[in-house]
Amino acid sequence: MDPERERTGRHLKKGRKRRRARNTLVGAAEARRARWDLEERQPEAKKARLSTILFAENCEVTHDQLCELLKYAVLGKSSVPKPSWCQLFHQNHLNNVVVFVLQGMSQLHFYRFYLEFGFLRKAFRHKFRLPPPSSNFLADITGLQKKQIMGDLSKMVEGSLPSAGSQVSINLQNDPIIQKYGSKKVGLTRCLLTKEEMKTFHFPLQGFPDCENFVPTKCNGSITDNSPLFGLDCEMCLTSKGRELTRISLVAEGGCCVMDELVKPDNKILDYLTSFSGITKKILNPVTTKLKDVQRHLKALLPPDAVLVGHSLDLDLRALKMIHPYVIDTSLLYVREQGRRFKLKFLAKAVLGKDIQCPDRLGHDATEDARTTLELARYFLKYGPRKIAELNLEALASRQELLAAGQELRNTAEIVYQPNTSVLECLDLMGQKLLFLTQEAETSELCSARNCQTIKCLSNKEVLEQARVEIPLFPFSIVQFSFEPFSPSLTEEMNKRMRIKWTEMSTIYAGPFSKTCNLRALKRLFKSFGSIRSMTLVLETHQPHLCIQYEVLEAAQLAIESLDGILVEGACIKVQRPVTELTLDCNTLVNELEQDSENRGTIYLSGVSETFKEHLLQQSNLFLGLEAVILPKDLKSGKQKRYCFLSSEGGPPKDSSLALGPEDRKALPQPGPRHPLPHLAARNQKHSRIILWPRTDGNKR
Repeated sequence: MDPERERTGRHLKKGRKRRRARNTLVGAAEARRARWDLEERQPEAKKARLSTILFAENCEVTHDQLCELLKYAVLGKSSVPKPSWCQLFHQNHLNNVVVFVLQGMSQLHFYRFYLEFGFLRKAFRHKFRLPPPSSNFLADITGLQKKQIMGDLSKMVEGSLPSAGSQVSINLQNDPIIQKYGSKKVGLTRCLLTKEEMKTFHFPLQGFPDCENFVPTKCNGSITDNSPLFGLDCEMCLTSKGRELTRISLVAEGGCCVMDELVKPDNKILDYLTSFSGITKKILNPVTTKLKDVQRHLKALLPPDAVLVGHSLDLDLRALKMIHPYVIDTSLLYVREQGRRFKLKFLAKAVLGKDIQCPDRLGHDATEDARTTLELARYFLKYGPRKIAELNLEALASRQELLAAGQELRNTAEIVYQPNTSVLECLDLMGQKLLFLTQEAETSELCSARNCQTIKCLSNKEVLEQARVEIPLFPFSIVQFSFEPFSPSLTEEMNKRMRIKWTEMSTIYAGPFSKTCNLRALKRLFKSFGSIRSMTLVLETHQPHLCIQYEVLEAAQLAIESLDGILVEGACIKVQRPVTELTLDCNTLVNELEQDSENRGTIYLSGVSETFKEHLLQQSNLFLGLEAVILPKDLKSGKQKRYCFLSSEGGPPKDSSLALGPEDRKALPQPGPRHPLPHLAARNQKHSRIILWPRTDGNKR
């Protein structure tokens, strides 16, 4: 199985994937930490401040990471470890730690009224995206939730773990499998993914831009409940061009393996992913089979009405670079709550009673995994949704996760205890209390905590008035304001208008050009400023003009600033945005974005190659001031986009061009805004902000 498939137990956000990993620029990170330590030793620097470690692609902070920062801010390095994701300078000069929670406010509010929030944007220099809040966000960030789970766990692990169905009341009507399929048995055709579902879960489909070179199977027959099933599993390795196929196994309904091939990737292998694939350099060296051979063989093997069965089958088909219209994905067939997915290993044990992917083996057995997915599909068809629901898989999965955590707790009790200590317990050790200010109607586990001073108010105005009086008396305070959320219809309309506004702001018109202009040369020119979403020729004018829509605002802004008024093929062209009601304040908004504290010292780099990270690693000593590296990826293909953002303290990195390869030198770095607003606004997630209040000459704020 593929390592990406092992993570399917987590909830995957639409499009992105979306939680993003921290950067692996080890050399730059070590240099940055050395500079942190040096700065912390400077006697003249007395102001507490926050600095983030290197990030890639996007900055998302988990609730656990937020809890790490809060505990360190309250207690300091003598009591708890430093946060793993950021650096807090001069913690001992902090007078108060205050968390403001804007309950009901979303990112849509913030970006819809961006110009009105000037003070808010200046007060909060660092902006991070948080995962969607759980039922009790405050318990998550203070560590209460985990502490309670660990307390219950300590009692549970003393006894034996009950089976999935024992002494558990099952409400079948609320089971996601019953809600999707009903309680009666279903036929094979009902289990197939629809075209819309395949689109949602990023299966390769005919006509999609990222599937242009994909090979379709010859399966175009009429599908019935008696159509043949084939289990499919692929193993991949990491090459210079991304993930590529190294092994394919195809199993027929009787359990017979009809195809099991090792495949030599076309590009240089960077990582064999042996722990997952079982593939090593020695195994693959003599192999001569290529991807095109596998595609040809698979097309010949599959009958016209073949149904492919797999676990996270979209990954397998993308590795094969093939399109197949009839699929059953067991990670989606066995529906789980909140869009999460069960792992194949768990389903094999819980449903079939089989042990697969044993830890004593080197990697996974593709044939075994393919056969298991086939058996899971057959089991579902034979016994029906009700039988699956009665297994109570969700409860069993939760118990197994707790049991695994409990085993880890017993094995490493001394190590685990400290990170799992809640913020409230940390305060208790200091003989201090937490202040919690909220409205009467709001409820939270914090209210009943022993060392939490809760003050409930009648309105947001009263919460603010009480905060001004009470905050200086407590080392740690949580102030919660509550707002009425937008109605769903209004939210949808505002999201739509925000997307249109951002599209228009990222669109430029250029011209006039001669009627004999070289369109290919013009496209190269405009493409040098960033990735182009679309480019069309406007012929309604006396002389031709071009309409170019860029993927990011920075590219459009850079094109306007660089090309407006220049001579192109002997003609002076004008480059401008469309003038509509949504772009009337465009110049004002762009100026505000450039002055945003988060965007200062950030440069936009276009023309970045896939080897950009390698160049950065090789010359990381030139980027000692580097604060963040954001390397966006395409949502569908997973490939790195041809632009990135470099953020540093105080300004662009010195001599940054020296770290770029020949292809990277095409880039035209300019300061500019970092966040693509429609991406953030469209998610409409709740978020909160944190203030760390420093002591300033005895005056408390």
